[in-house]
Amino acid sequence: MENHTKATEFILTGFKSYPGSQLLLSILFSAMYVVTVIGNVCMVLIIRMDPKLHTPMYFFLENLSILDICYSSVITPKAALTFSLGRRTISYNGCASQMFFFSLFGTTEAFFLAMMAYDRFSAICNPLLYQVIMNKRLCVFMVGGSYISGCINCTIQTGFTFSLSFCGPKEINHFFCDVPAVMHVSCSDTLVNEIVMLAVCGSIIVGTALVVFISYGYIIITIVRMPSAESRHKAFSTCSSHMLAVTLFFGAVFFMYAQPGATSSPDKSNAISILYTIVVPMINPFIYTLRNQEVKGSLKRLLKR
Repeated sequence: MENHTKATEFILTGFKSYPGSQLLLSILFSAMYVVTVIGNVCMVLIIRMDPKLHTPMYFFLENLSILDICYSSVITPKAALTFSLGRRTISYNGCASQMFFFSLFGTTEAFFLAMMAYDRFSAICNPLLYQVIMNKRLCVFMVGGSYISGCINCTIQTGFTFSLSFCGPKEINHFFCDVPAVMHVSCSDTLVNEIVMLAVCGSIIVGTALVVFISYGYIIITIVRMPSAESRHKAFSTCSSHMLAVTLFFGAVFFMYAQPGATSSPDKSNAISILYTIVVPMINPFIYTLRNQEVKGSLKRLLKR
């Protein structure tokens, strides 16, 4: 048992079966990370520099951009180096740290998306009370609460996962230390861990998704009842970008964590994980820029200056 519990390192074997494409994967991951950082930094600067964007909606969007930089930074640089240098080992503590911060930022993003849906609900369904409901104090409280919720979840997930014993080959069939992939290499009985993961992650995903769906249900009803086509188009344009981001994120995460047997198909998880760990943080700034008239207008004004 002493040998079982004192693992010193793991080996990340994700995409190892494609030896000829390692350099290409490294270049691709590096390029996507650079685009992610530049895109989200630009989004933060645009919001900070334009007083017209100092509203609750863009306060959440600014925090989402900062979160996406942190979220991607936990995974992508390490994966790119792994593919380029071939050094697939990661220390026991390094693996635990990566899992902790990945779970923290991933959970927080789910709560952020739910908050942004509620913000749009308040703006479209209760426009006269919007400034009263979405005051600065509430916005700060919601952001802080999202991080606290994320911290609770990542502490539970990381603590339960690394309380397991690891013996024999410690090869993780993934490109980072994800909870299901690490549990898969344990020689302990993981039934309790899988139940905990399903209960905690499932409740978070379902709970935040319900907030999104209920909010957009009321939003759609309100938009349909608007008298003019112009007002309907304006209201829908403020929501369409967020709806797309929500669909991409929750769709991928649901198939990874909110279903039984998540540890049984690690090969499938590699491809799905790329979507919500790398692609979604990269394209979020473009979604919110290209599909948002206010952001595009702000960007044009800043460029003219």
